[in-house]
Amino acid sequence: MNHGKIEEQKNGIELEYELDEPPQKVWRAISIPEFREHWLPKEALADPEADSVTPGEEIRYRMRDSAPPFLESTVTFRIAPNAVGGTSLRIIHEMTGARFDRMATAAANNNSLPFMLAA
Repeated sequence: MNHGKIEEQKNGIELEYELDEPPQKVWRAISIPEFREHWLPKEALADPEADSVTPGEEIRYRMRDSAPPFLESTVTFRIAPNAVGGTSLRIIHEMTGARFDRMATAAANNNSLPFMLAA
């Protein structure tokens, strides 16, 4: 396995790997629940079923944190044959949902005065 490049995105991260195994074997590992469970357990997923599937090319799962604030994300696996008979695997993990957007833009200390609302 070759650790290719890592690209940071605004709301996530993108990883690329070059694997020695053929695309069919990699596809089975990411798409068949019994095989996927070894490295991505269903407890980490918001739904154990794939969110979208393009057979043999791409599969997307929704994930949810198990602790507050229970942020949701999507992880997309894209595979393609490479020049040496193995597989190029791209993993794209993106944060989703309005809660993440609010958290990403809100400052921890906005230096404003606290105020109370009258009842």
